[in-house]
Amino acid sequence: MAARGFGTRLAEATATRGPLCLGIDPHPELLSAWGLASTPEGLAAFSEICVAAFAGFAVVKPQVAFFEAYGSAGYAVLERTIAALREAGVLVLADAKRGDIGSTMAAYAAAWAGESPLAADAVTASPYLGFGSLAPLLDTAAAHRRGVFVLAATSNPEGASVQRAVSDGRSVAQSIVDAAAAANGAAGGEPGSIGVVVGATLRDVPDLSALGGPVLVPGIGAQGGRPEQLAGLGGAASGTLLPAVSREVLRAGPDVDALRAAGERLRDAVAYLAG
Repeated sequence: MAARGFGTRLAEATATRGPLCLGIDPHPELLSAWGLASTPEGLAAFSEICVAAFAGFAVVKPQVAFFEAYGSAGYAVLERTIAALREAGVLVLADAKRGDIGSTMAAYAAAWAGESPLAADAVTASPYLGFGSLAPLLDTAAAHRRGVFVLAATSNPEGASVQRAVSDGRSVAQSIVDAAAAANGAAGGEPGSIGVVVGATLRDVPDLSALGGPVLVPGIGAQGGRPEQLAGLGGAASGTLLPAVSREVLRAGPDVDALRAAGERLRDAVAYLAG
């Protein structure tokens, strides 16, 4: 029996554990607030607390940049964190936002979606060298039954000049969504494993009704996104929205129980999205 694709595993996980993606963002200010040093040891302690608190959730998203800042020692912590989360039955979304062309993209694909110790259940990717440049990543992810979340419409003000630009009668963001939808359609059958990223604070979002895959919606809580206002975002199908939250929950740490409770409150607030 073939391994289940990421889209199927994600749908099952969110149905049983709730449609919420919790972030592990070991920002230096958070480390300090938790009484931890901005060192590989502090990074490891932060990550271990998060793993303990988030073990009962569907999806956890480590922000790769905050690990990368410590060089090889940081990557070692990230590898251990990914392994520990997966051992706990949590789907891991590596927030790496990789994007390149040709053999370089293929190398990124091997790192984040192949057999590398860094490979997670899914990874974020930037399509702004052209959606077609992601082909090595999409192919590698498909071969290993992993997922890819492609940046489409982000909430940072600078993104609008590119993402809302219009070409052939549709925005660039819409063209990214449409390309992801086509890739999901070509895969056929089970729920799509290629998702898109759409900011929770945006007023103007692409049409997501034909995507056939998950929609990662960052920006809930501290960044202004309201959990009760996500239903029907962009016409997305029921059960496909995956709200993402980091600071709103992480500021409840370092106590494991308090951190878990903060996550559970947000999970309850978005439970209506489960479909």
